[in-house]
Amino acid sequence: MELRYVREKMLPQQEPPLGEKGAVKWLRENLFSGWLNTILTVAGALALFFLIKASLPWFQHGVWNAKSLSECRAVIEANWGPGESGACWALIHERWNQFIYGFYPADFYWRPNLTFMLLLAAIAPVLYGQLPRQLLIVTLAFPALAFWLLWGGSIWGPVMAMVGFGLIYLGYRLLNDRIGAVVSMAIGFAVACVWWLWLQTSVSTPLAAALPFFSLTPVESDRFGGFLLAFVIGVSAIVASLPLGIILALGRKSDMPLVKMLCVGFIEFVRGVPLITMLFTASLLLQYFLPRGTKFDLILRVDILVTLFSAAYIAEVIRGGLAALPRGQSEAADALGLNYWQAQRQIIMPQALKISIPGIVSSFIGLFKDTTLVTFVGLMDPLKGITQVVRADINWKGIYWEPYLFVGAIFFVFCFGMSRYSMYLERKLKRDHR
Repeated sequence: MELRYVREKMLPQQEPPLGEKGAVKWLRENLFSGWLNTILTVAGALALFFLIKASLPWFQHGVWNAKSLSECRAVIEANWGPGESGACWALIHERWNQFIYGFYPADFYWRPNLTFMLLLAAIAPVLYGQLPRQLLIVTLAFPALAFWLLWGGSIWGPVMAMVGFGLIYLGYRLLNDRIGAVVSMAIGFAVACVWWLWLQTSVSTPLAAALPFFSLTPVESDRFGGFLLAFVIGVSAIVASLPLGIILALGRKSDMPLVKMLCVGFIEFVRGVPLITMLFTASLLLQYFLPRGTKFDLILRVDILVTLFSAAYIAEVIRGGLAALPRGQSEAADALGLNYWQAQRQIIMPQALKISIPGIVSSFIGLFKDTTLVTFVGLMDPLKGITQVVRADINWKGIYWEPYLFVGAIFFVFCFGMSRYSMYLERKLKRDHR
């Protein structure tokens, strides 16, 4: 005899078991999923507990208002008893301006402050596509404005320098359809070099004399230091190394033997030489190859070589993104009748850059942190240069951890910000739903 049962009434919905929801489920799956994971979790928790227990009093006893290290220690002893230790943050309170601006004249602090605000306005339309495209005017004008604000002098010098880049773009627009992108840009670059080397001064000098009110008090490069110097070198090198890295990556995959050989030789040579060696080259050797009497600013020399160093690594990251694309993407572009540059601009490169985002941002973060190496060529970086100057003061002799923690915290904020933006961009560009 066959028995069958059909439910006539649905059971009411019930809460999941305690171990299958909320924090308990997360802990069980992530921290206590097995015996090895449990041991590591307990060991990590104990290490974190003892670390906090040992360091928390040092932070709690911190002093923010004092004129010397001995005064800090006296305040700590008066408040917390003999033998107690604490952080002397009064050093940061007294010398914060040197950590941020180096030896930049205090009367002109408004100039780097304004430059930083213009930087935010300039990169905003690049980082966030939903902003009005009209803001790109600030992006295009920012290099000339930043140079003028930071170094001073007449504004017509930076403006005329930007005209050279306009000549490159104009040559590309006028000659691209006739002779191709590479040749047209090469001609535009040659015209720009003629402008920069022989014609620019003859135009900017009369304009500076005729319109002297567009001028600021000059500031020498040896007055730059701290995070102002780190941002000047880091931001300019990051901005310049990305397009240069794209060109090198495309050149390395080119079918033209000479172009490929030059790009491969440059990339492998730069990647095989330490950055500190290139910095010493910028500081000591480069000046010997220039004409007698030529004054080539040290910051500019360092910036150029740091840019070239970063571009070689960016080129390899982008080459990895190009190699990850299936061959069908190029074949599809050929089937649509697109030429090489149209295919790269509209199909190949957008996908390769999306794949390469983590590597590109990692290179940028490393580049920003490597700006501290400029201390070896006499520039006052925030980590070693300014910190040593501050600690050399007899009033703060013996202080150690506080300046390094302060500088490290600021580096962490900006590097963490770049990392989070990278993750945001990856989520935004993600097209699959896995």
